[in-house]
Amino acid sequence: MEALIKKFSQVGIKDLPLVGGKNASLGEMYQNLTPKGIRIPDGFALTADAYRLFIEENRLAEVIQEKLDKLDKVNYSNLLSISNGIKKKILSGNIPEQLIKEIRKAHAELEKSNGFKPDLAVRSSATAEDLPGASFAGLHESFLNIQGEKALLHAVSSCFASLYNARAIKYRIDKGFDKIEIALSVGVQVMVRADLASSGVCFSIEPESGFKEVVLITGCWGLGENIVQGKVIPDEFLVYKPGLRKKQRAILSKKTGSKTQTLIYSKTGGVKNTPTPIQKQRQFVLNDEEITELADWAILIEEHYGVPMDIEWAKDGKSEKLYIVQARPETIHSERDPFLVMEYLLKEKGEEIVRGNSIGSGIISGKVRVLQSPQEAQLLKKGEILVTEVTNPDWDPIMKKAGAIITAKGGRTSHAAIVAREVGALAVVGAENATSLLKTGDLITLDNSGGKTGKVYKGKLNWETRKHNFRNMPMPKTDPMLILADPEQAFNLSFYPNRGVGLMRMEFIINNSIRIHPMALVHFDKLKDKAVKKQIRELCFGYEDKKEYFVDKLSQSIGMIAAAFYPQDVIVRMSDFKTNEYANLIGGRQFEVEEENPMLGFRGASRYYNERYQEGFRLECEAMKRVREEMGFHNVKLMIPFCRTLEEGKKVIKIMESFGLKQGEKDLEIYVMAEIPSNVILAKEFAEIFDGFSIGSNDLTQLTLGVDRDSEVLSGLFDENNPAVKSMISEVIHAAKNSGKKIGLCGQAPSDNPNFAQFLIAQGINSISFNPDALMKGIENMLLAESKNT
Repeated sequence: MEALIKKFSQVGIKDLPLVGGKNASLGEMYQNLTPKGIRIPDGFALTADAYRLFIEENRLAEVIQEKLDKLDKVNYSNLLSISNGIKKKILSGNIPEQLIKEIRKAHAELEKSNGFKPDLAVRSSATAEDLPGASFAGLHESFLNIQGEKALLHAVSSCFASLYNARAIKYRIDKGFDKIEIALSVGVQVMVRADLASSGVCFSIEPESGFKEVVLITGCWGLGENIVQGKVIPDEFLVYKPGLRKKQRAILSKKTGSKTQTLIYSKTGGVKNTPTPIQKQRQFVLNDEEITELADWAILIEEHYGVPMDIEWAKDGKSEKLYIVQARPETIHSERDPFLVMEYLLKEKGEEIVRGNSIGSGIISGKVRVLQSPQEAQLLKKGEILVTEVTNPDWDPIMKKAGAIITAKGGRTSHAAIVAREVGALAVVGAENATSLLKTGDLITLDNSGGKTGKVYKGKLNWETRKHNFRNMPMPKTDPMLILADPEQAFNLSFYPNRGVGLMRMEFIINNSIRIHPMALVHFDKLKDKAVKKQIRELCFGYEDKKEYFVDKLSQSIGMIAAAFYPQDVIVRMSDFKTNEYANLIGGRQFEVEEENPMLGFRGASRYYNERYQEGFRLECEAMKRVREEMGFHNVKLMIPFCRTLEEGKKVIKIMESFGLKQGEKDLEIYVMAEIPSNVILAKEFAEIFDGFSIGSNDLTQLTLGVDRDSEVLSGLFDENNPAVKSMISEVIHAAKNSGKKIGLCGQAPSDNPNFAQFLIAQGINSISFNPDALMKGIENMLLAESKNT
């Protein structure tokens, strides 16, 4: 028999059979990564042999097996009673005297090395833990704020007993481990005082898409069990790995979660939840320096193990230092084939009931079953959509029956999210008020097709599913690019066959993420509407300078898209709202004029140098400068929409330079939309001002034919295949080519009509950009066109 206790400094990943995955990983990091600056709390592990000695001396092996032999493996009707029976026997057993002596000795040495009597975290570590394709995370018990020898020994017995939790028994059977001899190690670790600060989880991979170039960090106030158990909606931070390595501004996204509860020490021992003050709910649990430090550590841990990792962190409220308290291989997307993609398209609009964080990509329809606790498991029928406040590992056997899962609390690293990914189920977590807005028997459609936000609609809606295999897929010589608006879809779409983003619409970000008219931020003190001022204060919480809110949000969103497609071009069109659309932004009505025909009014380039919007355009430019220079995304090109005259083009280029965006400096290219007849007629002259063109086929068709594209009465006349429109397109392509400038087209026609794609390619266009749902058909038409033009 090996040693009953091993210090973290004495074990590594090779010792998994002896101390389990959790403790082997802690020992591995303690030995190899603390020299690299990663802080790991010290501790020791009771080995699997200590567990076996306990079972042997209390003669429990036969008792346990007899009870397991009586388990109903069809309906699991007696699972809970058998689990409770085994645990009761283990908890009534005596810890062998030899083991008690060794625990005392290790405990004393831990106190001596720390220089004080630390509170302890006592965690279970199964010796088959974290095998490929399986994760025992959360199945066995952990005990926090353990003080004194008596409490420590009781926690050890309780960990031993948790090997036979109902959820653990069922999980082992499901994974085929019930025939494997599994023991349990117990980790005893110095407690990080996160109850006085914050804690959370981070992945060294984006867990929904499997995009490997970012670190996802989630965090809450207090101890991290609230995140793991999904009891709170945590803060979320996304960090770009290559940017970190180059010491650039690397934070791509920061989102506050409600964090309504804080898990703290209880005066009687153990822990308890307490309400989080409103002010703290709205604050980030980490500052930028701490986010960066954790992301740096995640990269080092991933590099050491050679696989994407799932990591738990904690901040000590006394020392204000960060620690890593656990790490295990990420078991879902690390084995994902990026060439196999399922595409889901909702075919009709529905009445939205609730929304939250989407887990898994897809759409499903079914009847709701609202459950309050796992004890109501028998009420859930196979395929029903489970709706509950929060889940923990006791829910595992139930969740496998559900068609989908909706929880009112929790984030992307919560228990419900992890299990949903593991069993391949769709989930929407953190869908606030879900349990009150959804009723048992309601027929709903859960839509996780739109990036990171999952939406729940009333009734059964129609959708379409397409399966794509991009492996060895031929690509056309002409560049197929994407039209993109939503940053949340960027990571998923990066796996599609493409050569970058030909049109990134800034308006979507302003409308959905920022929501405030930029001039209302510039002139906040001059706002007349008190209700509007209050709303802006709420949205800009944490930003002393309200203009920085706009720059920060816009740069992060554009940065996320630039990261997803790096090093390929991402062409960002500067804002192209019309006056009526700008007026609908918060605070917008005070700064916009009413126009009879906004489509032909104060829009595009004309706004940028006009005193009515110039300071708003400055904010757009500051955000783009941050993306390119501080974040390092030189693949971002800029594009000016609706530029009516050559003089306007020169004015815009000049004002952009005054705002720090000098054409040609640091490879900055500035394109122009070719969407007005004047852009075509004077294409040679526009080519002397700008670095390239993108044909806006909708506006060019509208203005060539004199047809309002929004008019239902005239819709039959709106046709990009009209000879006049095609003549304009042909003319501007030839002018661009003759000037040595790139030219692309953004529009629906090339995917709908193979002949239109053939026409564009015959003219020598450089790129064609498609909406994501039209990309595959578009590439098919491009390949067909190129084969006919050879």
